[in-house]
Formats: sequence, C-alpha cells, structure tokens
Amino acid sequence: REEMQPDGWMPLGWTNDKATFFPTGSALAATWSPKLAYAYGSAMAKEARLRGKDMLLGPAINIQRIPTGGRTYEYLSEDPFLSSRLSVGYTKGVQDNGVAVCLKHYALNNQENNRGTVNVIVGERAMREFYLPPFRAAVEEADAYGVMAAYNKVDGWWCAENDMLLNRILRNDWGFAGMVISDWGGTHSTVHSINNGLNVEMPDKKYLGQALLDSVNAGIVSEDIIDQRVREILRVRLAIKPVPEDEANKEMTSQPAQQKVAYDVACKSIVLLKNDGVLPLKLADKPVIAVIGANATQKMASGGLGAGVKTLYEVTPLEGLTKKIGDRAEIIYVKGYEPVQYNWADRFVKRTPEELEKTEKAKELTAQKLSDEAVRAASEADLVLFVGGNNRAVETEGEDRNDIFLPSGQDKLITRIARVNPNIITVLTSGAPNDLTTVNSLSRALLISWFNGSEGGNALADMLLGEISPSGRLPFTIPVRLEDSPAYALGNYPQTARKADVFANLVTTGDTTTHTDKETTQELKKDPDIAYYSEESLVGYRWFDTKEVPVMYPFGHGLTYAAFEYSNLKTDKKKYGQNDVILITFKLKNMGGMAADEVVQAYVHRIDPSVEWPQKELKAFERVTLDPGISKTVTLSVPVKSLMYWNEKKQAWDNDLCRMEILVGASATDIRLQRKIRLR
Repeated sequence: REEMQPDGWMPLGWTNDKATFFPTGSALAATWSPKLAYAYGSAMAKEARLRGKDMLLGPAINIQRIPTGGRTYEYLSEDPFLSSRLSVGYTKGVQDNGVAVCLKHYALNNQENNRGTVNVIVGERAMREFYLPPFRAAVEEADAYGVMAAYNKVDGWWCAENDMLLNRILRNDWGFAGMVISDWGGTHSTVHSINNGLNVEMPDKKYLGQALLDSVNAGIVSEDIIDQRVREILRVRLAIKPVPEDEANKEMTSQPAQQKVAYDVACKSIVLLKNDGVLPLKLADKPVIAVIGANATQKMASGGLGAGVKTLYEVTPLEGLTKKIGDRAEIIYVKGYEPVQYNWADRFVKRTPEELEKTEKAKELTAQKLSDEAVRAASEADLVLFVGGNNRAVETEGEDRNDIFLPSGQDKLITRIARVNPNIITVLTSGAPNDLTTVNSLSRALLISWFNGSEGGNALADMLLGEISPSGRLPFTIPVRLEDSPAYALGNYPQTARKADVFANLVTTGDTTTHTDKETTQELKKDPDIAYYSEESLVGYRWFDTKEVPVMYPFGHGLTYAAFEYSNLKTDKKKYGQNDVILITFKLKNMGGMAADEVVQAYVHRIDPSVEWPQKELKAFERVTLDPGISKTVTLSVPVKSLMYWNEKKQAWDNDLCRMEILVGASATDIRLQRKIRLR
C-alpha cells in the first residue's frame, strides 16, 4: 500500500511508494503450490526492501469460516492443511530475503462485522486442530519472526492480552521467540497486555507508553517482564537484514523478476469450473466477441481499505485479451452494469426520503440503459465473454457481505443476454464464493480469475486462448446457497448490531472488561457480540461432506484442457505406528492432447474412530506437470503424528488408533482411488 502517516491512516502523497500488485491470498491458495508461495513471499520481500521496509504485515492466514467474510480474498483457504503448507512457503520466502513476516490475525479473526467487539467461543480441540495450524506451522517450521494479535476476543480475553494464545500456546507450546504486535488500535490494557505477551502497541503509545512506565515505577509490572519483551524485539531486529540506504529505490520502477512471479501465480490460480468444449477459444473464423461487464476494465488494486495497493500497473481482462488476440477476432466491449462503488463518508450523510428516491430512480435508469446496450452487443456477437463477480468495494476490510449473490444485478443481466445469445463464457473476478445458480446454468464455460494482480489480464488471456492449460483448484467450497454453510445453517454468525469499523482507532473502547465468565450456550447465541463456533471443526467441505449437503462446486475442484488417469494405488505398509510415515504411491497419466498440471489430493477417512471426526480431511497434495501421453508415479507422505487429535481432558495430543481409508483424487468429491490401512 502507499505510505501512510506513522500514527494514522492519511496518505503521505509520496511518488516512490508504488509496487507490483500480486494476486491476493485466495488466488495464491488456488495454486495449491508451496513452491509458488515461496516465490511469492520472496518477491514480496524484495519489493519491501526496495521500499526500505524490513517487515511485512502478512501473511494473512485465518481460516475462511464464512463465505461472506470481508477479507476472505486476503486469507488462504477453508482448510488448515492447505493453509499451513502455503503459510510455511510464504514465510520462508519472505524471511530468506532478510525481511520479517508478521503472521495475522492471531487468532480466530474469522469475520469483519463486529471484529472489534466479538468474543469467539470455541472448543480447544477445534481451535488447535483447525484454526491454529497455519500459525503453528509458520512458527515451528519456518521460524516466523512476528505475529499480529487480532482485534477480537477469544474466550473472553482480547487477543492482544490473551495469556492462553500468546504465552501458553504461541511461546510455550510452539517455541515462538519473536515479537507480537497489536492490530491497529487493538490494545486495551497496559498490565494484562505486557504480562500476557504483547511486545508492541500500534499505532500509538496509549497503553505501552507512559502508562507502562508508570506501572513499572509503581511495581505493578516487573522489570524482568520488560527485559523479556525487549529481548524478543531485539531478537527480530538482529535476525532480519537491515536495508541500506542505497538499496531502497528513490523511485520504484518496473521489476521484471517480481512481475514474472505475479504472472506465474495468476496463471496457476485461475480455476476452470465448467467447460462444455467452448474453451480454449477458437479464432479461425475471426469471430465477433462481445466482452460484457464492468470488471473487464476495472482496476482491482485499489479498494479493500487496508489491503489496497498503489501499483505500478495492472493489466485488466479486456486489455490482456485485446493485446493477445490482436486482429484474430473483433472485440466489442460494453460495460453492462454499474459496479459497486465504495464511499465510506457517504454512509454518514443523512438524506431525505425524496433524495433517496431520486437517487434510486437514477440508478435504475442507468442500469436499464447499460443492460440494453449489453443485450444489443450480445445479439450481434458470435460469442459473449461475460466478466462479472465482485470488486474491492464488495469484498473489503471492515465489514462482511450481507449475501453472496453477484452484485449490480448481474444475474438478471446474464439472463437477458442468454435469451439473445446462449454462447456465453463467464469469468468471475472474485476473491470469495458467490451464488452461481444462474451463471452456472447459463454459461457454457465458467471460471474464477480472482483479484489476480498486475498480470491478471495477461494470465487470463493466455488461459482463454489455450497458451496454457488452466490448473487452479478451489481453496474453498462454493455452496449452492449461503444458508447451507455451517455458520448460517446453525445461526452462530453474529450479524445483528453491526459495528463495522474502518481501522483500529474506531474499534470500540467502551468495554473495558478484559475477561468474562462463560455463559450458557443459549445466552451465547443471543449475544450479537459472541460468536459461538458450535460447528467446531466442521467448516467448509468437512461440514458439507459430513452432513451430506450438496454443493455447487467442491473444495479442490478445477478442470484442465487435458484429462488425467489415476491407477495402481499402494501404501508401503498396511499397519502404522505413531512414529511412522504413510507413503502413498499411485500412477498418474495425462490422457489429453496438451501439457497440463494435475493437483492430486489425498484425504483420510476414519472407519471406526473412538472420537468424532469429519467425514474426510486433506492430509497431502502435490501439483504434477505432465506432457500428453506421459505417466508418472506420484508419491505422497502422511506422517502418522499429523493424524493425532487434541485430547481436552489430557490437555495433550493423542492418538486415535483405528482403521482408516486413504482417498486419492482430484477434489474433495472426485475420489479416484481408495485403500484401507490401520493405525496401531
């Protein structure tokens, strides 16, 4: 993002604070590639150093609990294993280049609505097995230097003063030796914060400035604690590589190496959900292509509040396609719909009923005019490329979406278009799930191209034209309906009394209570500022599979321009002890006519467990590139220790010795091979 004032959020107006716009978190996760995550982190670190920075406030690795989450596009996945593998790659990539990460938002910051007031109540088993693994992996395997404490409470304590999270789990259990900073304005006390693990208050010194000095002088806070917190900060200072003045650019310029990473991630993130043979595009007869949709030309770098990017450049879908196609087709562009515009200040302007009615009528007239133009263009074209989805005003920090319908009347528009031209390819630029009922039924091909960064338009064009095969896989489940998702089905996502905040200093400070006694389940459900995670770890595909709820598109789904055959599944043994590693091998063959990547996925299903488990859990995956007709023996490994559960009575990790089925396939529902084993 652009440079801001050190103690606020006003831009400084510099000219040397531009950067490459990298694909957002859900796009990175759609690559299912720890190797690309490492390259991504490395490229981010190199650009940070060019800006004179030695810490990144990322990666953002909270689990995507709800489809409507305002920052779902920033986070990685609904699955802890996929998120963990990517968080390790990202963290190593950043820190191998002398820059510190700051893992965020620790922990259970799974919604934007009420984020500054909500108290998350969750079982410790679900917390440790499902919500914390991405943080744990980045700390234990990649030695993450920094962690950002989230805005919310967990079990009645603010995250920035939460002894269980910061001391017992982060520092004692995982061996974290770095520094913890608060989210902006997320500090609520002096004594609890410093004693329970917070090192740095951001962005001011309200609690850890003079108030802390006074507490030390009064004997309330010991000097030993101050020494410990300072040592933790110094450890990070000594671990990173300082940026010499002559390394930082005075004017940020084009960085080809970073741009290539942005392109590579964008290419491998695009998910082809559906294709009846219309893709790749066939241009032999020089077709007329109607490109319809405001997202075809809208820049996605800005917006999203804290996640906005002041980018060097951004290739839009229309620009990429026009450049790549050249004179091989005639492209007609029409806007089609008016995109949602974000105007925070406008929310606080009072208008009369007459003014509101006038505004709404003007919007309706504009929408009708744009829709008519789109229908006319579609009727004159051989093919319609509908570019819809969300934008950075729809998916934004500070508030969650009210629903997952496509905004700006896109369903109505595509329905009108289909009446005059059923030859529709739909591209969705979104970072989170949408209701796809209408577009799925009316589109011959359907794909998600995410908020895909500076090179997103070029990557999309290359995929549509068959220069590359699509190879992205969904990092989340797309439900048929929003109400099928667990938090909505169970009614435990607090939406009432919305308290959307811009940033930190708007977080509610009136509640000075730092800890509350646990209420009953019924009382919890009534309180709009308590999120009771009664689904435990049944989030995403774990919920849909276990409860047998149909989905629109499953976790891990994604098509290619090839076809792959799975065969000959084996494991190295049939019985495994707790220190063993399950070695899974099988044969994979590209049966198609072009080189393509297959993302093979291994899930485990427990046949006769002694404790409750989801129907299946992802435990291994690999991206495999194969030329046409070529086969390869793929090996996946699953350490038996990764199959343990958190025993709340013992307060320790424990084994569930049972029969188990290894499920290998192309998505959570597309299982090709199965094999039974036993844990002993």
